[in-house]
Amino acid sequence: MQFEGMRRSGQAPNLTPLIDIVFLLLVFFLLTSHFVKDERIDIDLPQASSSDTPGDDKVLEITLSADNRIYLQGNQVTEQRLPMLLREKLVLQKNKQIRLRGDQGANLKHIVTIMDAARQAGASGIDLVTEQP
Repeated sequence: MQFEGMRRSGQAPNLTPLIDIVFLLLVFFLLTSHFVKDERIDIDLPQASSSDTPGDDKVLEITLSADNRIYLQGNQVTEQRLPMLLREKLVLQKNKQIRLRGDQGANLKHIVTIMDAARQAGASGIDLVTEQP
């Protein structure tokens, strides 16, 4: 005669420890991970068939948004303070090149103002960033 308890023990393994370990791993990864908030300025670059990927990360970058706000290295600046800040940053730079990222909806007047400020600050050249179609 076979007991009912003996018959059940051989049918399926106990999954409780495995489920506990999976939940502990899930909690561990949730607690140790950190979430990065992307704080880039949202701009729509103009398209050009001859565009090239920018290579040098040590270049000063100026961004002009669609609503004509100016950002120097990600920090918002005014048109009046831009020449002074550029002069201060270019003195510390070996490469005097400036990269200009402008939204295609930005006003040309502001682009010319930025280029003029860069020239007054002693920049050797300005690269206009575009994207390939």
